[in-house]
Amino acid sequence: MPIKSLIDELLAAAVQDKSSDIYVLPRAQAYYIHLRQTQTVRLWREVTTDVGQQLLTYFKFHADMAVSEHRRPQVGALTWPTVTGHLELRFSTVGDYAGRESLVIRVIYPYQTLQLDYLETGQRQQLGDLAQQRGLMLFAGPTGAGKTTTMYTTARHLTAKAVVLSIEDPVEIKEPHFIQLQVNASAGMTYDELIKVGLRHRPDAFIIGEIRDALTAQAAIRAALSGHLVLSTVHARSAAGTISRLLDLGVAQTQLRQVLTAACYQRLIPRQQQGSAVLLEILAGAALWSPTTNPRERWRHSLEQARMAGTISQQTYQTYAAG
Repeated sequence: MPIKSLIDELLAAAVQDKSSDIYVLPRAQAYYIHLRQTQTVRLWREVTTDVGQQLLTYFKFHADMAVSEHRRPQVGALTWPTVTGHLELRFSTVGDYAGRESLVIRVIYPYQTLQLDYLETGQRQQLGDLAQQRGLMLFAGPTGAGKTTTMYTTARHLTAKAVVLSIEDPVEIKEPHFIQLQVNASAGMTYDELIKVGLRHRPDAFIIGEIRDALTAQAAIRAALSGHLVLSTVHARSAAGTISRLLDLGVAQTQLRQVLTAACYQRLIPRQQQGSAVLLEILAGAALWSPTTNPRERWRHSLEQARMAGTISQQTYQTYAAG
């Protein structure tokens, strides 16, 4: 089979499954191709070592990656045309101790196909109401939980009366109604510098792809203090954990109390029918700073209601009950 035909078949299977990632992994005498859907990884096909290497070479060449480099980590990106539109593909390659190269492809779907369902009715509206208050809205959750989509859909409803500017590394979703800037550290275009540039553009709202260091954290706080809505992600394992993370990055609690509108933790919950749905743990208002607040109680109640209604299985309930 020509390599282009194999890739078309692979991407068609990924789209049909709504896979978030494709893994092309070397084994002793072959390459295994896996597809990830939410928390499940399935083997799609086993191909020969020669075909696996052709697959890597094809993607690396078209994504402007160094084809001859097989050990050092590389990243790349490619827009792949489909019958109904296009996919945005993000590539990551690295060689193992034996020089065998692996490839992971992040599949990013067109914005129009990424309208998320919510397991708990009313949470979409709750996020929209919180976004009207301005200030800082933080989102946490594992990779592939839909955090970027949640931020985009929340901000998208503001564009009729507001200017939205996003800063990402890289831009994942192409949104014609936003001003979209992309981090390029080698050109001095860091999150911190682009936030400064963004402030001069006088947007009403910022989407900051990730707060990962003290400089970005301080820049996000300054933007929120100046009256903007700022939506961003941080690494944390609960809604309360997002607050601890910013404090760890050197943000003063007095400043955080002034600007923090909501702290959210998000997962995609597999349903028995109709695909996955978002469930959010949301802290807002006085609950942000109350030591007696237990958002996980609401989380488990939502899962229990979905289990009793037959929306999710008992196994899914047990898997996600702890967050």
